[in-house]
Amino acid sequence: MPLAMNRDVFITCAVTGAGDTISKSSHVPITPKQIADSAIDAAKAGAAVVHCHVRDPETGSASRRNDLYKEVTDRIRSADVDVVLNLTAGMGGDLIFGDVESPLPLNPRGTDMAGATERVSHVAECLPEICTLDCGTMNFNLGDYVMTNTPAMLRAMAKKMTDLGVRPEIEAFDTGHLWFAKQLAEEGLIEDPVLIQLCMGIPWGAPDDLNTFMAMVNNVPQSWTFSAFSIGRNAMAYPAAAVLAGGNVRVGLEDNLFVGKGQLATNAQLVEKAVQVVEGMGARIIGPEDVRKKLKLTKR
Repeated sequence: MPLAMNRDVFITCAVTGAGDTISKSSHVPITPKQIADSAIDAAKAGAAVVHCHVRDPETGSASRRNDLYKEVTDRIRSADVDVVLNLTAGMGGDLIFGDVESPLPLNPRGTDMAGATERVSHVAECLPEICTLDCGTMNFNLGDYVMTNTPAMLRAMAKKMTDLGVRPEIEAFDTGHLWFAKQLAEEGLIEDPVLIQLCMGIPWGAPDDLNTFMAMVNNVPQSWTFSAFSIGRNAMAYPAAAVLAGGNVRVGLEDNLFVGKGQLATNAQLVEKAVQVVEGMGARIIGPEDVRKKLKLTKR
């Protein structure tokens, strides 16, 4: 894929994620109302797409409860601002082994394995315009945690999403994930226009140095649309890198808690900063209607 700056950029805000971040920042939304309100504020700040997980309202831990997704969806759709809704479908593939000497039985604390139908049940109920598909298995962060997404599981989930009329956003954490995404497209399990999220700097997938990033970009077919992000200290540098490489932007409290050194951010502040970067580069921020046209999305 040739290097060509993107002049018409959309911003995705990843609102809350599933990580243990609530102890680090009071701005990370927990309840459905907080998640929806934060997503709406991000949309008003310039995000065309909001990517939402849900959390247990009592504990703040990651959840797959359909009623929580439904409340978030209803609140966002009833707001006085338009935005494209993107729900995660990454939950239900969490495998935590016992320890290095006794990997089995699995550690029940944190292991959460579900079938394809269950993993997309909230997508079938809420019918967002986009939902994510984590396109591979990888060692994730620390300890004995493996994010599992087998080829058979991914084929089944991709077909269900496509049959529902929901656009999968392929989350690629390494080049092999892009390779399998091409296979899904070749088999007709995901349809044009294909949407890719390049997830950089997440241990232990692709590191976020520019050489590796461009290797990822160069494996994205010309006709596909991609966004990219990194986490932590490089998160706010990646809007510029993504746009220069021809892509779109993702920011949000799922990926990064700070808008500046020592300055805890809200989602709206992260989006505002991304808007400043993109417009400062001479590109235009496009809104949800333009994104729907570009990606052939069905507004619910």
